[in-house]
Amino acid sequence: MNDVVSLTGLAKQMVIAELLDEKAAQQAQQQATRNKMSLVTYLVQNKLVKSRALAELASDQFGVSFVDLGAIDKESQPRDLVSEKLVRQHRVIPLWKRGNKLFIGVSDPTNHQAVTDIQFSTGLNTEAILVEDDKLGDAIEKFFDSGTNGMEDLADVDLDGLDVEAVDDEPRGGDGGQEADDAPVVRFVNKMLLDAIKGGSSDLHFEPYEKSYRVRLRTDGILHEVARPPIQLAPRISARLKVMASLDISERRKPQDGRIKMRISKTKSIDFRVNTLPTLWGEKIVMRILDPTSAQMGIDALGYEEDQKELYMTALKQPQGMILVTGPTGSGKTVSLYTGLNILNTPDVNISTAEDPVEINLEGINQVNVNPKQGMDFTQALRAFLRQDPDIIMVGEIRDLDTASIAVKAAQTGHMVMSTLHTNSAAETLTRLRNMGVPSFNIATSVNLIIAQRLARKLCSSCKKEIDVPRETLLGEGFPEAKIGTFKIFGPVGCENCKGGYKGRVGIYEVVKNTPNLQRIIMEEGNSIDISAQMRKDGFNDLRTSALVKAMQGVTSLEEVNRVTKD
Repeated sequence: MNDVVSLTGLAKQMVIAELLDEKAAQQAQQQATRNKMSLVTYLVQNKLVKSRALAELASDQFGVSFVDLGAIDKESQPRDLVSEKLVRQHRVIPLWKRGNKLFIGVSDPTNHQAVTDIQFSTGLNTEAILVEDDKLGDAIEKFFDSGTNGMEDLADVDLDGLDVEAVDDEPRGGDGGQEADDAPVVRFVNKMLLDAIKGGSSDLHFEPYEKSYRVRLRTDGILHEVARPPIQLAPRISARLKVMASLDISERRKPQDGRIKMRISKTKSIDFRVNTLPTLWGEKIVMRILDPTSAQMGIDALGYEEDQKELYMTALKQPQGMILVTGPTGSGKTVSLYTGLNILNTPDVNISTAEDPVEINLEGINQVNVNPKQGMDFTQALRAFLRQDPDIIMVGEIRDLDTASIAVKAAQTGHMVMSTLHTNSAAETLTRLRNMGVPSFNIATSVNLIIAQRLARKLCSSCKKEIDVPRETLLGEGFPEAKIGTFKIFGPVGCENCKGGYKGRVGIYEVVKNTPNLQRIIMEEGNSIDISAQMRKDGFNDLRTSALVKAMQGVTSLEEVNRVTKD
């Protein structure tokens, strides 16, 4: 055994355990030293031993705990304690932190220098945990994967040095105190905000429960859980978010609204609209991400079919009348309106908007933040606009008869009026105005165009696959019989470039011009069924038909069509 004694401790144990013979162990040790890599890495890369068997042997022989990296919660790993240089130099990965103790994953139990260097760098007591070498290499690469998705300016953002400012007209009471200075909480919150921006999310939810606390992101219209911080941190996370939004941290019994501007580079900033809601186990905080670039995508990027786009553009050119955009919350109504306003925003017109709240700042447009507590509601704003020599007026939402009446009056007296309603279809929009109390004659003569819309997830172009759907099924779903056989249906697969086979969203639209036939039915006080039937006779596609067109084009899946529309 003299030859064995000359080997390193790990090589000895492999000989004793009969994973290798003495000669192979010696040669492996020499090659690893010559190649300047650890013995474990050399053995695994050259497939001399299995990674799992080697890790379990080392754990048993050296008395070091073993953990499967696949079972580690990636979101809870401390990403900013150990520099990338040290991680790659020593081939280790931070696993978790408990109090003043940091646990790191290693594949070589004899790598004592890594523990010493990381302990010196972090000032934390450091303990090694054995992991499989092949999984360790993949984990390190993913650990430092920026995942910018086209937002490279976020890759090097300093979590501690983010320029964050509250956007609020009213100074609020309360003091952040010690809670606001909690560095780990500050870093966690900043990381969540950056992850939301990088992932193209629209909303960020911080939710407290009796025994847990979770953070979810809404990406492409679907909520995904991304983190579960300790429940003990719930009050401090809530306090941090409220301080950032200039809210009163001492007020925990009433909902509050605030706004945050996060400057992520010299030229780019993102706004967050913040709302708090007292729940049974604490304050739930939801943040809407307001990216100014979403209002500047251009009409071609929104998903309108050519005939629908032409109808919208023609309506925008009219000197007076009303354009109404309708749909549920989160269906993209604001982006549709802002896109139209950007087209109309020229030096020779006066544009005023009343919004609750103003989501995206538009240069050259006079935007008013509605605040009923201060006596500035939609009705007051509209009355003021009419004394401001307007050409174009945008009302965030028509909620009551007073607002609707003034908007209709403005549309009939030489102004272009744009607004939204919360209805399910174009036909229901017209009957909704009548139910509010607007006379049928005024509806028929003031409304030029109605756009009902939804947002559907787009299939990932990298992994979508063709699926075979029976002819009878296609007919049952509503596809035109004459077109069956002329198109292909695709379904989601899922890859590293997407989430569950989908990436991004596209608009599904019902764009209806108020034709003489529709005006006649409105004047006769026809119901939404009568109006909808006339819209089909006039050649306007409903939401279901427009969604099926997107499926025939391979843009989305049949499952997604059924999710966002009803037959």
